[in-house]
Amino acid sequence: MPRADFYLIAKPRFRDDPLRLVCELAKRALESGQATLILARSVEQAEALDEKLWEFDEAAFIPHQLAGDDDDALTPVLIVPPGVATPDRAMVINLRDDAVAGIFERVLEVVPDDETQRAGSRERWKAYKAAGIEIAKHDM
Repeated sequence: MPRADFYLIAKPRFRDDPLRLVCELAKRALESGQATLILARSVEQAEALDEKLWEFDEAAFIPHQLAGDDDDALTPVLIVPPGVATPDRAMVINLRDDAVAGIFERVLEVVPDDETQRAGSRERWKAYKAAGIEIAKHDM
């Protein structure tokens, strides 16, 4: 059964830099052997995440790239800007306003410490629940 995990940002190190949590989740997914899609909210966010994945942890190498070329299928962590189509993967980290469509085993929802952005997360929670997806919440 698919599962949706909501990560609610509260700690200062994530509040000040929400993409750090995304990097840590991508690192965990890679360590567990799961190819991952990161659905970015914008091209700018995708590019910022691409940079952050190189530098956030000096001890970790996270093979990643922006989606859209022939190496997509070979790259473990694929950052997907809006408007770029990719095949489904079992693990998805969602930074967008809409619930993830498609086939997945697990979706990780990163919820910033910003009330205007949390409203969208409540709608995604309802959408996953209505689809019969198991939901878990984690305070970060």
